[in-house]
Amino acid sequence: MAGSIKRAVTSYDVAKAAGVSQSAVSRAFTDGAKISPATREKVRKVAAELGYRPSFIAQSLITRRSNLIGIVVPGLVNPFYSAVLDELSHKLNLMGYRVLLFSMYRDDDTTPIMEEILRHRVEALVLVSSSLSSHFAQECQHLGLPVLLLNRKNDSQSVSSVTSDNLAGGAAIADFLLDAGHRQLAFIAGRDTSSTSRDRETGFRHRLDTRGARPPLRDSGMWSIEEAMNATRRLMALPDPPDALFCANDMMAIAALNVVVGEMGMRAGHDISVVGFDDIAMASWPLIDLTTWVQPLSEMVEAAIAVLKTQLDSAEAAPVQHVLKGKLIIRGSTRPRR
Repeated sequence: MAGSIKRAVTSYDVAKAAGVSQSAVSRAFTDGAKISPATREKVRKVAAELGYRPSFIAQSLITRRSNLIGIVVPGLVNPFYSAVLDELSHKLNLMGYRVLLFSMYRDDDTTPIMEEILRHRVEALVLVSSSLSSHFAQECQHLGLPVLLLNRKNDSQSVSSVTSDNLAGGAAIADFLLDAGHRQLAFIAGRDTSSTSRDRETGFRHRLDTRGARPPLRDSGMWSIEEAMNATRRLMALPDPPDALFCANDMMAIAALNVVVGEMGMRAGHDISVVGFDDIAMASWPLIDLTTWVQPLSEMVEAAIAVLKTQLDSAEAAPVQHVLKGKLIIRGSTRPRR
């Protein structure tokens, strides 16, 4: 009958056509299973002719492996996370793993996502978020699940992590803005629970203090474009407003530029300097031209893959912390050094 759906070919069909048992069909598609090369080749040839696809669920039950890696992100509004996800997924695919993506915006109730992670039997979890606390990672680890923090760290160092050197980045930005002649600096933070934001601010404040500069003004953008714009408006409405803004990521810096340039008519790089952190693709667009700290994304992903391999190979692997160097890239949103 036209338009009817064909019945899916089963392992029983393949076994019957190949003259073998159903268990032999299963072993033919399971790496390392005991089966002669001739039988494996015969079964796979018949399967291809019939259009058979082995059941992923059935295989995982037999091997006790899902070949799934869970990745938790705080949504994909920030292009930095999209870029990390793209590169990380590609590397994991080359290793034979498939990626299961979870979006998690808050960690005040982790039960639903925890249930999903356990139900899908992921083999490891990568937490790619600077907005979530480390409590969720520790929960997963206590359940025996290998966990890696990417672009953040756990202050107790009980969970493996890969980050860029946020302290050094904050310090270098402070040096640059002071060398450009700025005297009233401000920091627009992410979330207070974020180790990433805290470290960038700590490096920034410590270097200003070391050089005898004023403590920076501060407001919170909560990693949000809208909140960063509101924070910028509040800072610029102060009796003695800042002449330079350091934002904890590029998206908030772009939001700040929208306020000082788009709403207030100031000239970035002349009347005020704005600096971000990450070096997302749009930071280099001519209309934005954002000075920023470059996170070594490819190196961070490579380090993450190496840690995951170790964790998957050994349940007893000790937590490790990788801190990678970044660099400042100077564009038109800031005054030049004097």
